[in-house]
Amino acid sequence: MAKNLKKIWHFIWHENSIWSWIVNIILAFIIVKFLIYPGLGLVMQTTHPVVAVVSTSMEHQGDFNQWWTSQTAECPQLCTQGEFYQQIGITKEEFKTFSLKNGFLKGDIIVLKGSKPKDLNIGDIIVFRSNKPDPIIHRIIDIKQSNNAYIFRTKGDKNKNSISPNDDPDINEFKITEEQVVGKALFRIPLLGWVKILFTEAFAGGF
Repeated sequence: MAKNLKKIWHFIWHENSIWSWIVNIILAFIIVKFLIYPGLGLVMQTTHPVVAVVSTSMEHQGDFNQWWTSQTAECPQLCTQGEFYQQIGITKEEFKTFSLKNGFLKGDIIVLKGSKPKDLNIGDIIVFRSNKPDPIIHRIIDIKQSNNAYIFRTKGDKNKNSISPNDDPDINEFKITEEQVVGKALFRIPLLGWVKILFTEAFAGGF
């Protein structure tokens, strides 16, 4: 028995072969998915302790001032992102105090923590579920209470406005319930999410 275990150990960790490499990949996947990820989720109090950003909706073009003055078509006439936020009561000075005020990129990893609805604030970035397969990560721009429950409105920093069912029947960013919220963004790890994205897109493309 001990001799067989020694052979297995040598095969996994020391043998330089394609089969050993494949077994290592499979073991790494099992350890991350079934041990590390659930353990991290327990510590962070959320089912999704880390998420890969798969869209460009939170990207900023240029520095903060360039993004703030960039155009959006959602106002009565063409206006800037800054004018849009000022219309809903968020000033430039206030936005600069928000977490990840410069947004983040497709391919970044975002680390999340579970948060009680009462502890979420305007400017926080949350991950929430919709009727889409993947959860969405956008910024809270308004909070209301109805029947002792919190209702959140979010918007992607790059987007012209919150997404309504008229834009996409599977998403309503004007009315996100407590139950839809997965967690609050703490910080980002640049570009590491491209590993997941490339694998996902490769399999989706039939490779």
